[in-house]
This record gives sequence, structure tokens and C-alpha cells, in this order.
Amino acid sequence: MSGQLARIGLIASMLSVVGSLYLYFISGDEQLGIFVGLWAPTLILATKEIEEWLESKS
Repeated sequence: MSGQLARIGLIASMLSVVGSLYLYFISGDEQLGIFVGLWAPTLILATKEIEEWLESKS
């Protein structure tokens, strides 16, 4: 389960970066692009914390 959760977190963070680049350069909404890009490290950190929490409950 933990490997699958890490994979989901990584994919979500990558989508955040791609979405951020799209919003910043293609859409022209620079502030929204920066906001969406800031979610990438948050998603990775949240995934790590959730994994640790689930492992401690087992």
C-alpha cells in the first residue's frame, strides 16, 4: 500500500508542476500558475506523512 501511495503522490505533484507551467506560460495567469506550482512539494510531504501515519497504525 505504501508504495502505491508514494506513486500517487509523485504523479499528483508532477501534474501540479505541468499544470503550473501551462497556467503560467500558455494561459497567461501567472499568479494562478505560481499557486498551483506550490502544491507540488506539499503533495510530496503530505504523502510521506500519510505513509508514516499508516505504518505506525499497523
